[in-house]
Amino acid sequence: MAPESNAPIPNQKSGWGLVDLGAAAAVVLALGGVIWSPKLSGAIAKATGGLIPVTVSVDVRGVPVANPAKLMAQTREEGRVAIVIRNQPHGSVDVKKVIPLQRLLTAVQPNGSVVTAKDPNQKSLASLDARFVLEGQGRKSGGGVVFGNQNLKIGTPVEIEGTNYRVTGTVTDLQTNAR
Repeated sequence: MAPESNAPIPNQKSGWGLVDLGAAAAVVLALGGVIWSPKLSGAIAKATGGLIPVTVSVDVRGVPVANPAKLMAQTREEGRVAIVIRNQPHGSVDVKKVIPLQRLLTAVQPNGSVVTAKDPNQKSLASLDARFVLEGQGRKSGGGVVFGNQNLKIGTPVEIEGTNYRVTGTVTDLQTNAR
């Protein structure tokens, strides 16, 4: 029988190796990504009551469309549109209303007065001039309203996408419906 030896085994290292440090760094980065994830922060805001209803008006002007009335009716029937804010998809929001906007012509008269009239060409040169009133969930912040993880203010360009269209408009009104 061989005598027992308490001598350390040669070539056995204790401590952290390069592979161990790399794996630990990957785990820390993954946990950080989960904690600061926009979807997770949105879910946390929703669960804690941080989200409030937000009504956004988006004006779309001068988009060539063969039948603007049909497109507006289709949007009302679908009831939801996808919204893209600063090239970042937000998801879909409810359509509360679609209001047709009338173009006006302005002319200065020889006596200096200003006259406005409805544009007679709006029917023959079909283009979409409408206000989309949308409702979604957002939260108040120091810089305004955060809607879809983007700060949203009047004047912000957004894209609205339905089943067979994608138009660009501008935010013209923003209301928070705080409870």
